[in-house]
Amino acid sequence: MHSLRQKTVEWLRQGASPRRLALTLALGFAIGCIPVVGLPTALCVVLAFTLRLNTPAIQTANYVVMPLQLLLIAPFVRLGKWLFSLEPNQISAIRALLHISPASLIGQWTGFAGQALLAWLVIAMPAVVVLTAGLTMVLRRVPVLEERRAEGSL
Repeated sequence: MHSLRQKTVEWLRQGASPRRLALTLALGFAIGCIPVVGLPTALCVVLAFTLRLNTPAIQTANYVVMPLQLLLIAPFVRLGKWLFSLEPNQISAIRALLHISPASLIGQWTGFAGQALLAWLVIAMPAVVVLTAGLTMVLRRVPVLEERRAEGSL
């Protein structure tokens, strides 16, 4: 029977250098904060396969930040509104969404989601760079990863 520690060691040894694992985790954290529920999981799978990243690592990071994703939806919508300079009459139109047809409602929400996604992108790109650098420094101190790097397999 494998202990949790042994499983974690095996997971970390799945062919990832500290820098690559840091990038994987940073992308998982950033993508996990996308302000559209359901999109991060699928996007993490696509990125993991496309960039040959550690799939369990990126999905774990994605799921860890899921509560943060929900908390950040409103701030990303507000930031998107600020970035795209919505006028006050458009804000009152948001309140009127409860009284319009389903098709109009979907159109309005699509616009809000697009603005929130662009706001997320403005924040996510520098966040991935900073997180990757910080996590790389931390992961280089993990003995299991350091042993693998010394063996020349990373």
